[in-house]
Amino acid sequence: MGYVNPSALAETPSAAAPSPWLIVALIVFGLYVDQQLALWGQPLVSVATWALLIYWMARSGTPARLRLMVCVAFATAGAILLSLVWGLYDYRLGNIPLFVPPGHALLFALGLTLATRLPDWIVVAVPALAAPLVLWLAVSGSDTLGPLFFSLLLACMAFSRARKLYAVMFVLALAMEIYGTALGNWRWHAEVPWLGLATLNPPLTAGALYCVLDLLVVGTTPLLQRRLAGRNS
Repeated sequence: MGYVNPSALAETPSAAAPSPWLIVALIVFGLYVDQQLALWGQPLVSVATWALLIYWMARSGTPARLRLMVCVAFATAGAILLSLVWGLYDYRLGNIPLFVPPGHALLFALGLTLATRLPDWIVVAVPALAAPLVLWLAVSGSDTLGPLFFSLLLACMAFSRARKLYAVMFVLALAMEIYGTALGNWRWHAEVPWLGLATLNPPLTAGALYCVLDLLVVGTTPLLQRRLAGRNS
């Protein structure tokens, strides 16, 4: 896959991208509200998340808008496949909350922003620090799914040069997974369906799935842009 620079994907300072702190606040308080308000939590959080995403898209240019739409599409398909089909994890109501797809798009935006601000050494530090833990958990039998997911992170870094984005997303997604599972918004099954492997709630390497999502977004969006440009020329 060709070169993809996170700084080229991120919005300019004058663009309408939400503040990173606003995204963090929405995720933190949104998951809390979803858990605390058993009946109305998900609808309220879903409206707020979609409202922020739509407001941002309305004020963004075509490339950014297309990127977000692609992210929402892949996030929706991924959530259905991983939760409802494969059964890796379950949301508290047994559904796919409507705030999940736009939430993934906002987390992707947060990762893009942070990737332009953090030092390059995190590209090496993140997998280097994770590798011994992944190996130890696998050998102990606590998380035998970990090496498989960890290989996805390494594959993302090998096939796209947006490596800093994947390192950032690996950590961001793990933090969100720890928070969401601690609140009880969703739960990973101890036994992985179909594979007979064991995992944690959440897996240490859960962030690798978000890296795959981002790889799909940064890889397919330029192709769609060229196709749209060809139709309009």
